[in-house]
Amino acid sequence: MFKKIMKSYDYSLVVVYIILCLFGLVMIYSASMVWAVQQLGLENDYYYNKQKINLVLSFICFIAAAFFPYKAYKSNKFLGMMVLLSILGLFSLFVFGHISNNAQSWIKLGTRMIQPAEFVKLSVIIYLSAVYAKKQAYINEKFNKGVIPPIVFLIFVCFLVAIQPDFGTAAIIFLIGLTIIICSGMNFKNIIRLVVLGLIVALILSPFALLLKDKIFSNERMSRIEVFLDPFADEQGQGYQMVNSYIAIGSGGITGQGLGKSVQKLGYLPEPHTDFIMAIVAEELGVFGVSFVIIGLSFIVLKGILIGMKCRDPFGSLLAIGVSSMIAIQSIINLGGVSGFIPLTGVPLPFISYGGSSILLLSLAMGVLVNVSMFVKYENKYKNPKESTSSLENSQNNVYRVKY
Repeated sequence: MFKKIMKSYDYSLVVVYIILCLFGLVMIYSASMVWAVQQLGLENDYYYNKQKINLVLSFICFIAAAFFPYKAYKSNKFLGMMVLLSILGLFSLFVFGHISNNAQSWIKLGTRMIQPAEFVKLSVIIYLSAVYAKKQAYINEKFNKGVIPPIVFLIFVCFLVAIQPDFGTAAIIFLIGLTIIICSGMNFKNIIRLVVLGLIVALILSPFALLLKDKIFSNERMSRIEVFLDPFADEQGQGYQMVNSYIAIGSGGITGQGLGKSVQKLGYLPEPHTDFIMAIVAEELGVFGVSFVIIGLSFIVLKGILIGMKCRDPFGSLLAIGVSSMIAIQSIINLGGVSGFIPLTGVPLPFISYGGSSILLLSLAMGVLVNVSMFVKYENKYKNPKESTSSLENSQNNVYRVKY
């Protein structure tokens, strides 16, 4: 049985995930080496070594999530504990939070920083997928019971993230939740009800938004809009990072300047190893490097959607769609910001940008996706899906007990 399980894993997903992570590690070293020395007085491989540790921990989490049967996440005890930890993690920021980039989004643990909102993304995916999977029998008949309760949790979580303030992450969480809601099986009539309800809530909250307009529309946030509209209006001030991103992208051409030969990373483009790492990829590796990353990310997203479409289990289907949407939304927002198509939000590029919390979350999510994919592939080999699912779950549970 164990051999059958191992044969059922989608190794193409695993290979692309590992390749993107290793490619990101190389680019982090290339992009950060000068910044670490000139700006921080550190060794040139400082961020590279930290990301190596992040990747080792992330690979361990990926393997654990890939072997752990995803249907166990559906239990009420697990969901309750996950929701509680998510809310406590977000509330703890107001007591222990560390301010970075004008947002109190981090908890400092020694030399490391953890961003609770990153892990809330996966919590929202699992919670909404599990709840809507359980409500399939009456999701279209009982609007108040079948549709509303999970949305209340989603809005509450987005509110806690937004007041840090981190509107970029809050928007990503909301869009992920919205994708799962649309794919949950509810009919068009209920979707229209949700739109109307959302408009009513927006009208009710609009007076409070006007009272807090100075905090919501702060100078920093408005400057991002101004930079988006015309970065060259203040190219030595607010538009400095965006202008240098354009220069990096434009100077790469088809084949790039060569790995390690970026000029913009020599102090011109601030923190090039984080949100703007794609600009360095474009400068050093050109269209080929950019295409490599985009094709890899697209493969994972499209493969995840296909897994969701093939999965007979509503919970597994929504999980796959949720993970795929998270990677797609983050990629679009990051690439759109770096290239100037949308305002900057400070969202890292999945698997490529430097960051411990980000790569750890993405690895856990990929592990879940690979596990769902394995179930789908295994079930398709049997004539009786229910029998194969039960047999597979018992086998995986035995493996889990032996391993852990």
